[in-house]
Amino acid sequence: MPSPGPEENDKSTSKAHLDMPSTDERVSAGDIFEAAVEEAEKTIDAGVASGEAQTPVGTVSEPLAAESVNGRARLDTQSAARTAAAACERQSVTRSAGIVSLAVMGSRLLGLVREVVFAAYFGAGFLKDAFDVAFRIPNLLRDLFAEGALSAAFVKTFTDYTENKSEEEAWALASMVMNALAVVLSLITIIGIIFSPQIVSVIADGFSPEKARLATTLTRLMFPFILLVALAAVAMGVLNTKKQFGIPASASTLFNVGSIVGGLAFAFWFSGGGWTSPSDPTAMPDARAQWAIMGMAVGTLIGGALQFLIQVPSLRRVGFRFRPLLSFTDTGVRRVMRLMGPALIGTAAVQVNVLVSSYFASSINGGVASLGYAFRLMQLPIGIFGVAIGTATLPTISKFAARKDIPNFRSTLSSSINLVFLLTIPSACGLVVLGRPIIALIYQRGAFTTTSTEMAAIALVCYAVGLTGYAAIKVLSPAFYALDDARTPMIISLTSIAVNWIACYFLKDWFSTFGVTPETPNGYGHAGLALSTSCVALVNFLALAYFMRRKIKRLEGRRILSSFVRIAVASLALSAASHFTYRWLLALLGTQALSARLIETFVPILFGGAVFLAAARLLRVEELSQAQQAFMGRFRPRRK
Repeated sequence: MPSPGPEENDKSTSKAHLDMPSTDERVSAGDIFEAAVEEAEKTIDAGVASGEAQTPVGTVSEPLAAESVNGRARLDTQSAARTAAAACERQSVTRSAGIVSLAVMGSRLLGLVREVVFAAYFGAGFLKDAFDVAFRIPNLLRDLFAEGALSAAFVKTFTDYTENKSEEEAWALASMVMNALAVVLSLITIIGIIFSPQIVSVIADGFSPEKARLATTLTRLMFPFILLVALAAVAMGVLNTKKQFGIPASASTLFNVGSIVGGLAFAFWFSGGGWTSPSDPTAMPDARAQWAIMGMAVGTLIGGALQFLIQVPSLRRVGFRFRPLLSFTDTGVRRVMRLMGPALIGTAAVQVNVLVSSYFASSINGGVASLGYAFRLMQLPIGIFGVAIGTATLPTISKFAARKDIPNFRSTLSSSINLVFLLTIPSACGLVVLGRPIIALIYQRGAFTTTSTEMAAIALVCYAVGLTGYAAIKVLSPAFYALDDARTPMIISLTSIAVNWIACYFLKDWFSTFGVTPETPNGYGHAGLALSTSCVALVNFLALAYFMRRKIKRLEGRRILSSFVRIAVASLALSAASHFTYRWLLALLGTQALSARLIETFVPILFGGAVFLAAARLLRVEELSQAQQAFMGRFRPRRK
C-alpha cells in the first residue's frame, strides 16, 4: 500500500501512541519518538512475517469476515509502526545534526585560531596572498571530496549495498573505492606538482613574478593534501552510514591542530627562529619570512594526515577491515564514479566561483587575503549548520530513496531546509551588522592593520548575503545524488559559473569606484567579487529547489515559505537590536582597549540572540521548538 504523507504520518504516530502506557502524563516528544522506535522494531521483527502469511487454500479455521478484519488490523499495525520509525528517522536527522554541529564548531573555531595565527605572523599582503592561491586548488578538491562529490556518491552507493546486499559486499566496496582513489589521486598529485607554475599563472594572473614563484613552491608542497583528504572522506562516508557522526565531524579539528602546531614548528625551524613580515602589502618579504610560510604549508600536510588517522579506530569498531582489492570495472566502483563525474561539477559551483574571484582579485593588493579572511568567517556558520545538516540528512534520505519512500524523503528534506533557514538567516544578519567589530576583535593585531580590517569587513558583509543559499546547497545538492540524479546539479553549476564570471567582471569595476583612498587605490573592488559569489549561491539554491520540486512532484513549498518569512522577521528584530546595542557601546567605550572590543562584540551578539529567540517564539517558528527538543534529548537519560 502507498506510504502515507507527512500529515498522515503525524496522525498515525499520534494514534499509535495513545495506547502506550505512561507513568507520566507529560510525555515529551523525545519520549514519543523513542517509544515509536521500540514499538516499530518489535512489530517489524515479530509481526511482519505473520502479517504477510496466508491461510492455505481449502482450510477454514476462522470465519472469513474475522480473517479479513484481522488482516487489515495487521496491515494497519505494520503501517503505523513503519510510519513511527520513519518519523523517528526524520527526528534523528536533527539530533545527528546537533552532534555534527558541536564537532564542526570546535573545528571551525580552531580554523579561526589558525587564521588569527596567519594574520598575526603574515598579515594580509604578499605572503598570505601567495599561500591562499597555493592552497586554493587542494582546498577546492578537499571541499569536493570531503563535503561534496565523493561523500554524496559513496554514501548513496554504500547505503544501497547495506540495504539491499550483504555486509561483506559493502565492506569490499569501501576497500575498492579507497584503493582506486589512492591510485587516481596519486597521479593527479604528480601532474599537479609538475604543472604548478601553469596553475598559478591561470588563477593568479595579476601576481608579480616574485609572488608567483612563491605561490608555485607552496602549491607543490601542498598538492599531496588531496590524497589524504580523499581517504578521510571515504572513512567519513562509511561512519556516517553507520550513524557515527561525532568522530568524522571532529576529524577536521585534527587538521587545524596539525596545521597550527606543526605549521608553526616547521616555520620556526625553516626560518631559523624568527622572521618579520612587511606592513606594506606590496613589499616583497625577506627570505626568512618566505621560508616560514613554507613551514606552514608542511603543517597543512600534517593536518591532512591526522584527519584520516583519527577515523581509523572507529572504522575498525564498526567492522571495516582493509582489503587490497582494486577494480575499476566493479559494479559498485563504477556506480560511485558515474555519480562522482557530474557531481564533481555539481558541488563545485561556489568553490569554482571562489577561484574565479581569486583570478579577478589577484590584481588588487591584499584583495585575495581579504577575501580569504572574510570567507573563513562565513564558513563558520556554513560548517556548523549547513555542512552539519547536510551530513546528517544524506544517510537518511539515501535510505528512503533506496526504499522508494518519496513521501518521507520529501518530508525529511523539507525539514532539513527549514532547519538551515532557522540557523543561517540570523547568522547572516549578525555578520552584516557586526562584521567589522568581529574582524577587529579576531584579526586586528600585529601585521593586520586597521585598513586590513576595513577591507575584510566589507567583503564579509557581501559574502553574508549568500550565506543561507550557500548552506542550503549543502543539503539540496546531495539530495539529487540520493535519487541517482547527478546531471541536474551539474547543469545548474555550469550555468552559475558562467554567470559568476560575468558578475565578477562588472561588479569589480563598479565597486572599485567606492572607498578609494591612498591605502586602498582599488576601493571596494574585492567586495564586488564577494557579492557576485553570494548572488550565484542564491541563484544556485533556487534552481536546485525548483528542479527538486519537479522531480518529487512537490517540496512542501508553503511550509518552507512560511518558515522562511517567520525566521526572516525574527532575524530583522535581531539585526535592529544588535545594531543599536553596538552603536551605543561604541559611543560609550571606544575601540582602543581589548576589553572594549570584547564587550562591543559579544554583548550585541547575546542581546540580539535573545531578541531573536523571543521573536521566533512569538511568531511560532516550529523548527525552533524541534531543534531545542532534539538537542536537549541528547542529554536526557533514556527511560528503561
